[in-house]
Amino acid sequence: MTEPNQYAAAGVDTTQSDAGVGALVDVLKTIRLDRSSASVLPSGHYASVLRVAPNLGVALCTDGVGSKLVVAEQADRLETVGIDCIAMNVNDIVCVGAEPIAMVDYLAVEQADASALARIAQGLKTGAEDANIEIPGGELAVLPELIRGHPSPHGFDLCGTAIGTVALDQIVTGADIKPGDALIGVPSSGIHSNGYTLARKALLTDVRGDGALTFDDTPAQLGGASVVDALLEPTVIYVKAVVELLRSDVPVLGLAHITGGGLTNLLRLVGTRAGFTIEQPLPVPGIFTLIQERSDVPVHEMWEVFNMGCGFAVVVPQERADDAVALLAERHPGTARIGTVSDAAGTVAVPSLGVTGDKDGLRAA
Repeated sequence: MTEPNQYAAAGVDTTQSDAGVGALVDVLKTIRLDRSSASVLPSGHYASVLRVAPNLGVALCTDGVGSKLVVAEQADRLETVGIDCIAMNVNDIVCVGAEPIAMVDYLAVEQADASALARIAQGLKTGAEDANIEIPGGELAVLPELIRGHPSPHGFDLCGTAIGTVALDQIVTGADIKPGDALIGVPSSGIHSNGYTLARKALLTDVRGDGALTFDDTPAQLGGASVVDALLEPTVIYVKAVVELLRSDVPVLGLAHITGGGLTNLLRLVGTRAGFTIEQPLPVPGIFTLIQERSDVPVHEMWEVFNMGCGFAVVVPQERADDAVALLAERHPGTARIGTVSDAAGTVAVPSLGVTGDKDGLRAA
């Protein structure tokens, strides 16, 4: 029998998480200062923006790699997760129209193994160069009481905080989005860095009694790749393409990093002012087909938990859609128009899949 919510059954209850975030925000928004606030944007955007000078803002955000690190530890493949850490941060920074300039990392480890740390740093270096940012500093914390590896004593957690700059009159908030505007999808490389609790349960445990997969298995759905290759495929860094679009003459109305929450991320751009109809979704990578087949996760939940092949989305005026696609496709082949801004306020729908939903989640139509 299929669980009502497979992600919650795997150990991640997003409803509970949302309530937890709400509890945090409710307290933090009561912070009192002896000066006026420097914050330019309300809570809920992909990054915060602070006013630091006339018409100059600093954008900042923080994120980590999540339980993808468990796979990296188990497979002893540490060289790419730094790319994920960079990507999860800089892809959020550009969503407010800012250009990332730097990130500092936080590494909590069970033991300070110099060789392992150098391998992790290699991914950070690769990601930083791809995003054109510096890593001028960071923090290493040795916490054997808190961190337990898979296996021990090789555990670690990796997070980062990125900053960027943006002219205050050029911030992208989604406020100018209107029905009829075009939604452009930029392909993902696979799972990226969200939904790994569900993905690992589906692939690496015997969910249905027909046997678990191993890291070395090469199911047909993966087109020759092994399970571990697919699971550790790095998150795509979209920064250079998006910055080029922002510098072009194409009006950029909204930018969305499609992470945990899947398609519901789009609604962060419009709130209850408008909605989105996805008429032509990008092709779905085989890793998602494999996850669904092995766990019986409903279609609507797959599109809420995972990016399903679209790692980034851009909203532009309908008449400039072709220009935006052409520019983004130079760095990210497969970019295409996937949908349209609708007047169905606060909703997102994929008619061909029978999926619809709002900020509270997706469901079968």
